[in-house]
Amino acid sequence: MHVLLLKEPRDGESGPDPYIKELVSHGHKATLIPVLSFKFVSLNTLSDKLFQPEKHKGLVFTSPRAVEAVKMCLEAEERREEWNSSVKDKWNNKSIYVVGKATGALVRNLGLNPLGEDTGTAEVLSRVIIEREDTNILPLFFPCGSIKREVLPTALRENGEHFPPSVVPHV
Repeated sequence: MHVLLLKEPRDGESGPDPYIKELVSHGHKATLIPVLSFKFVSLNTLSDKLFQPEKHKGLVFTSPRAVEAVKMCLEAEERREEWNSSVKDKWNNKSIYVVGKATGALVRNLGLNPLGEDTGTAEVLSRVIIEREDTNILPLFFPCGSIKREVLPTALRENGEHFPPSVVPHV
């Protein structure tokens, strides 16, 4: 049987797509058809914030797409050099939260040490953050798309966390 999957492929750095792998292991042929395409805009704003870790107490990634945007910010040679020489270590001295194993793997590929991979949802991650973080210091840096759920920001704000999302629009 040939199965068509209408979803974004997860090839490359995070390994083969788990759905394709599972279907093939059961003797099926599977094809992924991406249903959305993304073009990031305002990466310069994201890059500026990314290279100012002293203004944040940590990072939050809730999707592979947000990690992809950060990776694009590091593609310029001078930015990659600055990232590797100092900025990455400054972030690693702070909490770096992720939702899900795929996002965690991509964050690790940036040289960062993620927390919360096993939380699975933004709601569960919000409880982890609330337990770990002091609300009276710097805000968390939350790169996200313009179409995001408000679960995490709402839960954190309700618990006194200063949590302004840093929207990285994509079209």
